[in-house]
Amino acid sequence: EPLYRRAAEAMGRTLGAEHPSTLTSLNNLATLLKCLGQYAEAEQLCRQALEARSRTLGEEHLDTLCSVSSLAALLSAADRRSEAEALYRRALKASKRALGPRHPFTAQSESNLARFLEKGSRPS
Repeated sequence: EPLYRRAAEAMGRTLGAEHPSTLTSLNNLATLLKCLGQYAEAEQLCRQALEARSRTLGEEHLDTLCSVSSLAALLSAADRRSEAEALYRRALKASKRALGPRHPFTAQSESNLARFLEKGSRPS
């Protein structure tokens, strides 16, 4: 975790807070924090990356859609199912529109939503 933090901080200092590489570093750190169960901090970083990518790249850029999916996975892990489902659906809809139905990210988005819905339909 310290290496990810240092990398994100160095990218921010060197390239700027909204540079695509800095935002990728933030997303990577958020993913690690999610795996460690540190959902609150991970969510803050995911939202920061998503907002910056939306603003600088546009709502339907592949990197922005990756941030939407990352946030959906985080919220799913934190058992915030309704928020997660809305984001999975948002990513899929935008991906179909912007990238087309045959793009690999669209296929991945469909798979992510399907797995999420299947997981929710299973008895605990």
